[in-house]
Amino acid sequence: MDERELWAELGQQLRVDAVRASAKAGSGHPTSSMSAADLAAVLLAAHFRYDYDKPKSPANDRLVFSKGHASPLVYGLFRAAGVLSEEEFGTYRQFGSRLEGHPTPVLPWVDVATGSLGQGLPIGVGLALAGKRLDRLPFRTWVICGDSEMAEGSMWEAAEHAAFYELDNLTAIVDVNRLGQRGETMHGWDLASYTGRFRAFGWHAVEIDGHDVEAIHAAYEEAERTTGKPTVVVAKTVKGKGYSKLEDKGGWHGKASSPEDAEEAIAELGGIRSITVDVPKPEHGEPHRFEPAGAEWPSYEVGSKVATRKAYGEALAALGGERGDVVALDGEVSNSTYAEIFRDAHPDRFFEMYIAEQQMVAAAVGMQVLGWKPFVSTFAAFMSRAYDFVRMAAISRATLKLCGSHAGVSIGEDGPSQMALEDLAEFRAIQGSTVLYPCDGNQTAKLVKTMADVDGISFLRTTRADTEVLYGPDEEFPVGGSKIVRDGDDVAIVAAGITLHEALAAAQTLAAGGIEARVIDLYSVKPVDERTLRSLTMPIVTVEDHSPEGGLGDAVLGAIAAADERPRVVKLAVGELPRSGKPAELLAAAGIDAAAIEQAARRLVTETAAVS
Repeated sequence: MDERELWAELGQQLRVDAVRASAKAGSGHPTSSMSAADLAAVLLAAHFRYDYDKPKSPANDRLVFSKGHASPLVYGLFRAAGVLSEEEFGTYRQFGSRLEGHPTPVLPWVDVATGSLGQGLPIGVGLALAGKRLDRLPFRTWVICGDSEMAEGSMWEAAEHAAFYELDNLTAIVDVNRLGQRGETMHGWDLASYTGRFRAFGWHAVEIDGHDVEAIHAAYEEAERTTGKPTVVVAKTVKGKGYSKLEDKGGWHGKASSPEDAEEAIAELGGIRSITVDVPKPEHGEPHRFEPAGAEWPSYEVGSKVATRKAYGEALAALGGERGDVVALDGEVSNSTYAEIFRDAHPDRFFEMYIAEQQMVAAAVGMQVLGWKPFVSTFAAFMSRAYDFVRMAAISRATLKLCGSHAGVSIGEDGPSQMALEDLAEFRAIQGSTVLYPCDGNQTAKLVKTMADVDGISFLRTTRADTEVLYGPDEEFPVGGSKIVRDGDDVAIVAAGITLHEALAAAQTLAAGGIEARVIDLYSVKPVDERTLRSLTMPIVTVEDHSPEGGLGDAVLGAIAAADERPRVVKLAVGELPRSGKPAELLAAAGIDAAAIEQAARRLVTETAAVS
C-alpha cells in the first residue's frame, strides 16, 4: 500500500485498538482516542523521529499527550511501533499492568504523566525550551491536546511563553471533536475561535480536517518549515469516529462499549489489524553541556545576620558554578527570592517565567525529563497556584527543587495574602517529597547543595527577615536529620526556621527561672528525624510560623504516634487569620513568639509535674 493508504489504515487500527482495549477493561475513553487516531497515525508514520530502543536518547522527538485520557490511543501507538506486545496490550487498566488508565512513565516511552488536563502543553513548552536553549538539539516537541482543556488558563500561559521564547520546535495539535465530558465544549467546532487566539499570542496556526490524512501531513510539514514561532494545528474531528453508533454522540465520554457493541464496532471499522510502523529514527546528536566555571560557596560568620532567602540565591549561584546541569526558573520575583544572583552569574541557564506559576513548574518538569536539574522559586504562597502541577510531577516521577520564600506571618506588613501558612502541609502531602526549612544562612547553603542530588520533589522554605547565623559553615545537615541546639531535660521545644530563634530566646528565659529546655531544630520537616523525636521523654512544645494543620507540629506527632509511651505535646501555630503589622507584633499575636513559647513550656512543665 502507498503511504496515504498506510496512514488511513493505521488510523483505523488505532480506533479498533481503542475499542477493544477499553471493552476488555470495562472502562476507558475510546471515543476520545478515536477522534485523534488519524492525527496520531500520520505523526507516527511520517513525522515523529524516535528510537524506541533508546527512549532516553537526547536526539529523540518528544510526544506529550496532553489529553491523557486518550490512553488507549497512546498504547495503540506503542503496539504499532512494535514495542508493546499484543499480550501486554490486553492488560489495559488491570492491576499491576504498566498500561494505566492515564499514561505514566512506568512505560519508558512516556516522559510525563498527563491525567490532569491543561498540563501537557505547558510541559511541552519546557521540553521545547530545553531543546532550544539548553540541549541545543534539533528535536521537535509534539503535543496532542483536547479541545475541552483549552478552557484551562495554564494552556494560555503555555501559549504566551512558547511565543515569547520563539519555540519553533514546538507543535501543538488540538483535537477539536466538539464534545466534552457532559456535552458540547465552549467553542464546539468553531476552529477560528482557537486559531484566532493562538495567532493573537504569536503562533502560526493551521486549520484542517482532522480525518484527511493528506491535510494532516501537509499541516505537519508546514509546522516543520515554520521558523521563529511555534505552530498549532487545529483539527476538526468527530468523537467516536468510525463507529456510527458513537460518532458525534453525547453521553459516551469515558464509557467502554459492551462486548456486543465492541464486536460490532470492530467489524464496522474493518476488523483487527496488526500494522507495524518503521518509525523514523533521529540523527545522532549530543546535547550541549555547560562547563562548570567553579564557584566560591557562601560562608556566614556565626552571630552575623542574613536572610535565608538571600543565602538561597547565593548558594544557588555557587551551585551553578560548580555544576553545569543546574538551571533556575523564577516567577518574576527574583529580586525577592534572590534567584537574580544565579541569573547574573549564569544567564544562559536562567528562565524568567513571569507571573505564571503553573507554566513555571511545568517548564521545570519538561526540563528535568532531559536530565537538567531545575530549581524553581517564587513566594511560597504562590506555589499553591501550581500545586496540581507539583502533584502530577510526583506521579511523573519527576525531580524538582522548589523554593518558597516569604513564608509565614513573620513577613510582616504585606498581610495574609502573601503569607504562606499552608505550604509545609501542601508539600508534606506530596508522594515521596522532601521538605526542608532552614533557620540560618549556612544551613540554607548546605541544604541547597544537598537538594541538587535529592530525587523526587523537594521544597525549601526560606524566610524574608535577616536571622542570626547559628551554625558554622562546616556543619552538616543531612536530609532526615535534626539538630539539638540547646540541651535540657525539663521540656523540649521543637521548631524550625524563624521560630527556632524565638525558641532559643524562650529557652534562655526559662533557664533563668530554673527550667532547662532542650531546643531541637527540625530543619528536615519531611522526612522527619523519628529517632531523635522518639527518644524524647520530657513534654514537648512544637512551634511553627504555619497553620496548625499538617505542618511541623503534625510531623512531630506523626513521628511519635506509634510509641508505646508518648510525652505530652502542645502545638503552637498560627491559628487565626493574621493581618498586616510588624513581624514582632504578628508573631506575638499568633502566639508563636518567645514570650508565648516560654509561657506554654512553663505551663506544660508545671502540669506534667502535677500529674506525676
